[in-house]
Amino acid sequence: MRYSALALLRGALTGQRSWSPVWRSPEPRRSYDALVVGGGGHGLATAYYLAKNHGIGNVAVLERGWLGGGNTGRNTTIVRSNYLYPESARLYDFSLRLYEGLARELNFNIMLSQRGLVVLAHSRHDLDAIARWANAMHMNGIDVQILDRAQVAAHAPLLEMSPRARFPVLGGFLQRRAGTARHDAVAWGYARAADALGVDIIQNCEVTGFVKNAAGHIAGVDTTRGRIACERIGIAAAGHSSVLARLAGFSLPVTSYALQAMVTEPVKPALDVVLLSPGTGAYVSQSDKGEMVLGAGLDLFPSYAQRGSFAVTQNVIAATLAILPAFSRLRLLRQWAGIVDVVHDSSPIIGPTPVPGLYINCGWGTGGFKGIPVGGWTLAHALATGRSHELAEPFQLERFVSGRLIDEAAAAGIAH
Repeated sequence: MRYSALALLRGALTGQRSWSPVWRSPEPRRSYDALVVGGGGHGLATAYYLAKNHGIGNVAVLERGWLGGGNTGRNTTIVRSNYLYPESARLYDFSLRLYEGLARELNFNIMLSQRGLVVLAHSRHDLDAIARWANAMHMNGIDVQILDRAQVAAHAPLLEMSPRARFPVLGGFLQRRAGTARHDAVAWGYARAADALGVDIIQNCEVTGFVKNAAGHIAGVDTTRGRIACERIGIAAAGHSSVLARLAGFSLPVTSYALQAMVTEPVKPALDVVLLSPGTGAYVSQSDKGEMVLGAGLDLFPSYAQRGSFAVTQNVIAATLAILPAFSRLRLLRQWAGIVDVVHDSSPIIGPTPVPGLYINCGWGTGGFKGIPVGGWTLAHALATGRSHELAEPFQLERFVSGRLIDEAAAAGIAH
């Protein structure tokens, strides 16, 4: 069924009994042309682009839990492309361009809101770093506007603008095309579109091992629902990528951390941009329901627990109130954490692994949600052709041997 105003009217006239399931729940077949391990945004996007871009519809997505139950449903929903290095800028801006057309392409409202992202400067050092950052974005063809103190205040009137504040706001920059999208809608939209192209989405199917032939080439997977044969497999499992890599017999330069966020009670519209404060480590936006979405840095100890430490929760709240004291009386509704896959140069890994026929998309760290479309696009290309997409060439696993790293976090002076 194609969603439209007419379909909505038809549903209303039939007592909402005309809607069909958004995707099927098939039993796994014995073999597929390609498998994708991980039923989050990146895995579902990979399956969709395999079918759409490369005509490979005999594909299954294997998810050990429920669709979108990992990091895709546990983030702050921000999309942006304000990166410094040309390689990263190309990658993330391609992803943002895909986001801009995704609702129409998938026939599913992903609730993209390009409200703009304002990055704040709290010191002279921050102003110098922001000027360098914005100039690099200009050179990379990314939209950006440097803001003075008054312009920042116009975009976010509730900011603490006193020069005597602990973190005085001296200026910043704005990426107008940045904003937010609805995380579960992105997963559901890709799942529905992939299913319509013949992809099997198999939930509650955990991969317990990888099968190789005598030559060491990938030949399939063992799962909790039986063995599935396949000679092309892609892993898109975020914080659990290193676990699956060990099952396949190789290691990854990945450490898994909890990245937590939280939301307040809903209030009337009060913040119509996304705010990022490198000086405090806080980032804040307002959801469509009126909740203030708060996020900050990593819990800096390895963990697979989808919660997060109280110390970081406390730091997130303190950092937010330092720049937005008007929020001090808001009550917190809920808190959560995703398990992010962090590598040494804070940039993703997309491409082949040491096991022939096995490809991986991981290492996005805190940037996984904004990279969903391009992560799926480039991993699908590698699975279909056996070659890395040109956008993914700088992000090969072998760079950790050659030393050609792309250290975005060190370059911009903040953690991405």
